Amino acid sequence: MQRFIVLLVALLGFSADLAAQQEFKIVTIVESIVPMGIGRSRIVDNQATADYEEFTTERTDGRRSNQREIRRSDLKVDEIEETKLLNFFSATGINFQNIASNDAIISSKINAMLADGWKLTFVTSGVESDAGADDGQGIFITRLFFSK
Repeated sequence: MQRFIVLLVALLGFSADLAAQQEFKIVTIVESIVPMGIGRSRIVDNQATADYEEFTTERTDGRRSNQREIRRSDLKVDEIEETKLLNFFSATGINFQNIASNDAIISSKINAMLADGWKLTFVTSGVESDAGADDGQGIFITRLFFSK
């Protein structure tokens, strides 16, 4: 009987943990790969809340069920935290000191999030560049997904 009670208490604790609300937060890091420091590199941390349903329409038979017009300006949030970073390239090419400096700042941001009770759950990244003969634009983007 004692084993049954211990098992029941453990199961109740486990199910309560599963039922607990989980919150997610995304922090985006944009690092410019534009030469000569022309680009802009930032850590962008959204400080606003948004309800995706306000911006969602459904289509059936080619018609939208929600006739409300959604403008691009409606989608933008004003409450953001931007942390400046250095660009990957300088006038002479890849600048490793800039990369190390960005790593220190990004580590500081992650450590602050962890200290605030967030858990780093997932990381994804990608590069955008036209890669043509006169390739002068591009970004390296990383998204950090936190939960608590």
